[in-house]
Amino acid sequence: MTRDNSQYQKRQQRLKEKVDARIAAAQQERGIVMVFTGNGKGKTTAAFGTVTRAVGHGQRAGVIQFIKGTWENGEKNLLEKNGVEFHVMGTGFTWETQNRETDTQACLSVWQYALKLLSDPTLQLVVLDELTYMVSYGYLELNDVLTALKQRPTSQSVIITGRGCHRELLEFADTVTEMRPVKHAFDAGIKAQKGIDW
Repeated sequence: MTRDNSQYQKRQQRLKEKVDARIAAAQQERGIVMVFTGNGKGKTTAAFGTVTRAVGHGQRAGVIQFIKGTWENGEKNLLEKNGVEFHVMGTGFTWETQNRETDTQACLSVWQYALKLLSDPTLQLVVLDELTYMVSYGYLELNDVLTALKQRPTSQSVIITGRGCHRELLEFADTVTEMRPVKHAFDAGIKAQKGIDW
């Protein structure tokens, strides 16, 4: 048992040295761009978890939600009460609206709010929820999005969510997480649940 503990301590010491070296090497201080993409569940949930973390540390955050409707949103219910600014496209899913012109106009309208948030130096975090679809559907120009991200305040972090993120956004981002579906209750015929799915 003592020998096992000695080997364990040596392994953990080597690990500690590697982690400490990485921490020492990371000296830049600036906001980052994060992308949560992939076909799995949890992209928006991860973004809101980060918003909650930021607000818990006394930081300010703003949220733009594309492809969301007017239905109740648990995260919005909680976070708005804690000073998080929300702007929701409000048209719902594009397979419901089925009108490219009105969807594009709704997108461009809410994008104006996004530009304000992305230029506000008092916001430490901005979430652009489901932005990837706006680019892939051609509602927003990729260059306009990249320009806004490049011109944002240096200390501001941004989270972009959605499936099928454009390659240039992935390359521009500092952190990219891809959610991979393994199993989903909905596929087994279980209804989306308040407090779990929305």
